[in-house]
This record gives sequence, structure tokens and C-alpha cells, in this order.
Amino acid sequence: MALPAYVNDLDTVVAQAIAEDLGSGDHTARLVPADQQANARVISRENAVICGRAWVDAVFAQIDAEVQLEWLVNDGQLVTADQVLYRLQGSARSLLTGERTALNFLQSLSGTATAVREYVDAVAGTGAAIVDTRKTLPGLRNAQKYAVLCGGGVNHRIGLYDGILIKENHIAAAGGIAEAIAAARALGSGVPLMTEAETLDEARIALDQDVDLLLVDDFADSELIAAVRLTQAHRAAGGRTLIEYSGGASLANIRAIAETGVDRISIGAITKHVRAVDLSMRFT
Repeated sequence: MALPAYVNDLDTVVAQAIAEDLGSGDHTARLVPADQQANARVISRENAVICGRAWVDAVFAQIDAEVQLEWLVNDGQLVTADQVLYRLQGSARSLLTGERTALNFLQSLSGTATAVREYVDAVAGTGAAIVDTRKTLPGLRNAQKYAVLCGGGVNHRIGLYDGILIKENHIAAAGGIAEAIAAARALGSGVPLMTEAETLDEARIALDQDVDLLLVDDFADSELIAAVRLTQAHRAAGGRTLIEYSGGASLANIRAIAETGVDRISIGAITKHVRAVDLSMRFT
């Protein structure tokens, strides 16, 4: 899977990760003779969706460009327990020095991709997309956004620069939802205009303004269904607004939410509550 254009900080992020681990040098790796060569393989200990090949490649490229990697899986691929993901050949010291940093990236990003796939599978056939948020691990925003794609999800705005999302505090500060939307349009920023609604009245105002996205936050079931119907009627009349549900979605209830007819469901937990996939490197 090709890296999206917004993943433009890969080498910098990898260099920082190596620096925080390596510090003044890998003293433990010095127990191994400097000229010793080794072969190793990395396997998955559990079923997972893989993500992070480019980060692993960059780790070993920065540590020792002579280390050779052979990938047996692709990003976005579902693997099973005990499956070999990639093989390495090169200086034993280099393999040992890069092991943990490479696995940290691959485990964490695969964890995000795997969580996303669970939600995507749960809403299959409904037409609802699983969408990420800005609730990401500091320094790993772009990497985790890419992991969401690998899991079959959809990216929301990447940051504050590529979309306007009017939320309750913006509405309060602007004096109302109509005022906030008007102020956003006056900016002429050229980025998508999205607004949160906490009531059906606010949803109606947002639809009247034909925003790109209406985000309904923690609506009760009856309110959510009503908001979906309003949005669908708006689009049938030539409007463009999509409706997204946010707040309180889990694997236990996401199917029911999707079946209301929402276009998207955003879930902060897929990037905020990361459980690393169990991977292991072994010399062969």
C-alpha cells in the first residue's frame, strides 16, 4: 500500500526513535563480535493486520544500510499467528540495535490497523465508513493515520490545517452555530467545512448552510434517526452534506449505529487506545 502524501515526516520520526533508544551507543550489542553476521526473522504471535513496513525499512537503513530485508507480507494484509513477516540479514550488532525500535513501530501501527479492521468488519454492508480523529499519539499522527487506511478506515482531517471543524466551544464563542459557519466561510480557506451539532435544531441550521459534514455527538437513538432522515432529505434536494456519528461508539453498539444510515462513524479509540500486536524477532 502506497504511503499517502501526508506521511512526510517518516525519516525524522524514525531518527528520533533511534536516538532515544541508542543514546551514546548500544553497549549490549558490543558483546557480539563486530564482524559477526546473522540471519533473523520476525513473526507474528497472533492474528493481525500489518502496518509499518516503511518505518521498519527506515530504522535499519539509518542504523546500517547494508542490512538486507525481505518482506513476506504487505501493509494492510491480515496475517495469522506464527506467520513470518520479514527476514533480515546483516551485521548481528545492527540487527540487535534496530530490533526494538523497528518492532515498536510495527507493533503499534499494526495494532491500530487491526483495531480499525475489527470496526470495519462490524459495519460491513451498511455503507458506513469508520473514521479516525485527531486523538493520536504525539509524534505518530501521520503514521497512525496511515495505519487507519491499512485497516480499511477513512481519514478525517489530518490536522487543524486541512479542515474546519466547528465544535461546541467555537459555537459558544461565535454566538451561535449560524454565526460560526458564517465566520468560517468568510475565511475563504478552501478547506472542507464541518460542524458539530448537539441538538436537532443545530443540525437543521447546519444543513440549511449546506456544510460538507454534519457531526452529531452522542445523540439519542431517536434523535440520531431523525438527523439521518433530515440529512438524507437534504441530499435528495441537491445538498451535499454527509452525516457522521461521534461519541460512545464501541464494537458492542457500532452495528446498530451504522444501521441508522449514517455515512461515517468516528472513533477516537482506534488511535488513542493502542494495544500493540505481539511480534517477535529471532535469530536463525
